[in-house]
Amino acid sequence: QVQLVESGGGLVQAGGSLRLSCAASGRTLSSYHMGWFRQAPGKEREFVAAISWHGGTTDYADSVKGRFTISRDNAKNTVYLQMNSLKPEDTADYYCNAVVPSTRRPLFGSWGQGTQVTVSS
Repeated sequence: QVQLVESGGGLVQAGGSLRLSCAASGRTLSSYHMGWFRQAPGKEREFVAAISWHGGTTDYADSVKGRFTISRDNAKNTVYLQMNSLKPEDTADYYCNAVVPSTRRPLFGSWGQGTQVTVSS
């Protein structure tokens, strides 16, 4: 059973940057498309970004396009999310998960604990 552990969140001022990491144990991620999702207080979890298993294809929600970059290091079984030009509306708990190919839907039924990102204005 895969265990996903997100880290790198924190409190940052608007315009700042953070780099999130998602480390996996129990299963290699190299054969999965991977993605980041976020859930703001009182809202449903939403798709943020995805990357193909080989890293050659990426997909972003319109709200983060041009500001966030997803990447992966299959040798380290880790996925990253570089977040620049952060806005208060980016405040949320961020989660990683595998992604159903050609969709923006999560694949694994279980989620990690997430990492909290708070952007102050």
